[in-house]
Amino acid sequence: MYNKKVTIIGAGLCGLTIAYLLQKKGFDITILEANTRIGGRIDTKIGLSGAPLEMGGTWFSKPHQNFIGLLNEFKIPYFKQFTQGVSLFETMSFVPPQKFEISDSEESSLRIAGGTSKLIEKLVEKIGIQNIKTETKITTIKEIGNHLEVTDSKGIKYTAEKVISTLPPHLLVQTIKFEPALPASIVQLAKKTHTWMGESIKFALEYATPFWKEKNYSGTLYSQASIVQEMYDHSSADNNGFALKGFLNGGANLLTVEERKEKIISQLTKLFGPEATDYIEYHEKIWTEEHLTFFPYEELVLGHENNGAPEYKQPFFNNKFYISGSETASHHPGYMEGAIIAAKNIASQF
Repeated sequence: MYNKKVTIIGAGLCGLTIAYLLQKKGFDITILEANTRIGGRIDTKIGLSGAPLEMGGTWFSKPHQNFIGLLNEFKIPYFKQFTQGVSLFETMSFVPPQKFEISDSEESSLRIAGGTSKLIEKLVEKIGIQNIKTETKITTIKEIGNHLEVTDSKGIKYTAEKVISTLPPHLLVQTIKFEPALPASIVQLAKKTHTWMGESIKFALEYATPFWKEKNYSGTLYSQASIVQEMYDHSSADNNGFALKGFLNGGANLLTVEERKEKIISQLTKLFGPEATDYIEYHEKIWTEEHLTFFPYEELVLGHENNGAPEYKQPFFNNKFYISGSETASHHPGYMEGAIIAAKNIASQF
């Protein structure tokens, strides 16, 4: 027989979905979130042009049926990523880029109309904002008899019969002290578990008009030669806000904001023409600087390494503590689909 009170650490997509699913089962939920905002690695900025700009989780596709199912349940519309026209592949800076077109027969990437945060907003509405406590960074989890005592950085203690962490496993074991300690094998596994989005540097440029479309470019760019490694059209679903968004190479975090911006504009001007300089606003997010999401690795950890490891599926402290989050999902770990799969797996155990 489970106690009805459950504490969830982390108000990202996985934590919010667990809360939503457990509330439907009648559980009393409290979510503790370290950040000032809700959403975790989903971070939508609304630009000056009105375009929703995704600095975090963005795309999904038809195989992501758990994620799509939740969108359909909440009647949240989504649309196909724009890929029509000429796309570019840049192999070397002194060689003209290769041009190609993306076939309509290829599996389309999808985006949420109005921004990925629409799903976060709907989950918060369902859960109730009063059940989410922000600016609450957990530092200690201690087993005391038949319950767990959770302490935050201000020294405030919370008592719960069941605690579910949705932090990236690596962040969890590096920033929270356990009494008694978690099994050494789990700690070592978590230290070697890749945090999805952790090394990403995302940028977006807003424009008054989609000049690339007017020149029959899709906005899709892959490059091995310059600061922008990947880029895509990021205009709004209603085509009232226009932007290009992508990923920068790993070394870009060593530059200043102005240096990054200058190099990006230079690359885009060379590829798409002088209109690239006439932007409305520049946005960026360096995820390695998000210390409530990413913790530096002690040794080399490869992309997706140990994501979905079966060891994460077992509860700890006599079935009082659970490790969840997208990285623990058996399928599509690290993705938004993985966050929903992980949430469903935990909820099924209650």
